[in-house]
Amino acid sequence: MTCSEQTRTLPAVDPQTTDRPGAIPTALALATGTAVLVGAEFVPAGVLPLLADDLHVTEGRAGLAIAATALAGAVTAPTIASVLPRADRRRVLLGLLTLALASNVVVAVAPSLPVLLIGRVLLGVAIAGFWTFTFGVGVEITGRPALISTAMSLGTSLATIIGVPLASVLGDAVGWRAVFAILIAATAASGLALARLLPPVPAHPGAGAAMMRRALGNRRLMVGVAMVSLAAFANFAAYPYIRVALQAVTPSLVTVLLLAWGVGGLLGNLLGGWLSTRLRVGVVAAPTVLFIGLTLMTAHSSALVVTLAVVAWGTGFNMVPVTTQLWVSRAEPNRVEAAVSLQVTAFQTAITLGAIVGGLIVDHRDVWAAMTVGAGLAAVAAVGFAVIRLVPRED
Repeated sequence: MTCSEQTRTLPAVDPQTTDRPGAIPTALALATGTAVLVGAEFVPAGVLPLLADDLHVTEGRAGLAIAATALAGAVTAPTIASVLPRADRRRVLLGLLTLALASNVVVAVAPSLPVLLIGRVLLGVAIAGFWTFTFGVGVEITGRPALISTAMSLGTSLATIIGVPLASVLGDAVGWRAVFAILIAATAASGLALARLLPPVPAHPGAGAAMMRRALGNRRLMVGVAMVSLAAFANFAAYPYIRVALQAVTPSLVTVLLLAWGVGGLLGNLLGGWLSTRLRVGVVAAPTVLFIGLTLMTAHSSALVVTLAVVAWGTGFNMVPVTTQLWVSRAEPNRVEAAVSLQVTAFQTAITLGAIVGGLIVDHRDVWAAMTVGAGLAAVAAVGFAVIRLVPRED
């Protein structure tokens, strides 16, 4: 087998001129799968005070519910393609959704924080694997990279628009465990939809450890991955504690402002897709807007300022996944699966460290200090992306 056969490039198709049969339903099904997984990952942010009170832990420790998921994801993302180098990707995606369903069952009945964290680790494996394979599967089926990246980010945005605010409302009304029971049903429904719509998708011939080693040798890619880590860390040093911050400033508007964050997320998703042909601008703009949002949050001088802050925050952060996913796939076009897995690893590692560091800052200082740290790191990420040249690797 030749080197070119081993590193077969995903289809590079103009998203504006090609419309393969079933492209839109496939993209929507993948977006739904992404939504239920991301919703499960970040629902604890919407019910954090309730969860902490029920399990008799501090809010900072309860934030480990997000950190544990991200840690498992950080370990899984760079290794899962090597563990499953030849497995049909359709079966893999369905298996990962089944694992997410099991995770939500464990969390819903968890009697203590350690048991809950076990369930959250299972979710981390599911999320990392799903994100690693979904982009390649979607592009293989549709030939439209921008469509699939936008669909995945749309799923993320919908999860934050609906999931976190709705989790907050439902958690107050019927308890946080009932929220996870709803996630169980939603995950099962998503799995059934994917089983119906996705055809078999064989693994790429070069998938596995060799592909990853080649991707790791791309210096520009690795610097970009480092900037992804900084942008994600910036967000997740503060995001698990967003409800805590909003309750401190505008307790009567918490649900509305969580929804505003999600609306900003939808806007960020659309902007990220619009900038798919201007990736250097997109990857700089995303952490810049995130910096603005977190900086405004630290002012928390009025309800108006907080509203503008959460919209900018949601917009900036939700631009990051779609723009950086396309950026890494453009930087390493012959090894997209490996490049995306590194992006996922960067995200999940940053979520883990961000949630842990943010929790320590919240417990020992306050939530505003965590947001100040996040704002500074977002600024560094913006500068970093501004100086990196996006040059696709040809070999």
